[in-house]
Amino acid sequence: MAPAGPGVDVGEFPHIFFLRRPMSLDESLDRLLSPIREHIASLGFELVDLRRAGTLDRPILQLRVDRPNSTPGHGITATECAAVSRGLERLLESRQLVGPRYVLEVSSPGIERPIRWPEHWRRYLGRRARIRVDGIPGRPEVEILALPDEQHVTVRLPDGSDRTLALSAVREARLTYDWAPPARPAKRR
Repeated sequence: MAPAGPGVDVGEFPHIFFLRRPMSLDESLDRLLSPIREHIASLGFELVDLRRAGTLDRPILQLRVDRPNSTPGHGITATECAAVSRGLERLLESRQLVGPRYVLEVSSPGIERPIRWPEHWRRYLGRRARIRVDGIPGRPEVEILALPDEQHVTVRLPDGSDRTLALSAVREARLTYDWAPPARPAKRR
């Protein structure tokens, strides 16, 4: 009787199977990042965020895509998201990067866009972001001050202190948007 799960057949009779260790969600995401990023760039867009949810048997790939250097109101459209999705489906299936049962979600990053990679932190120097990070309670709103190297970011915390954080410790970061209406100018008399 053959063992359950994927294996490699390396013999005649009797068959010998070496079971492969199942790939973790992080390992499979690392394997997908480069080809997905390259494909999206070839279409003229930028990968803003890539997340993997679901199970190894039924992965859910969640992508946020935008125009490079977009500004609010001038980002990717729903029609363009659909075109990116169709192109990615062909890529994923032709290279067998995911199993036959997967869900692909492609959307705009929105105004309060995720900050994932060093180039994002660099682009948004001087802007405010809400972060979730190891060693800092809650989800404080910080000002992005500097990117001293590709592994660290320096931020100003709400108490006014500056802190350099390892990017690997940042669990989530999103730009913040001031939703308050702009102040009206005083009436002249």
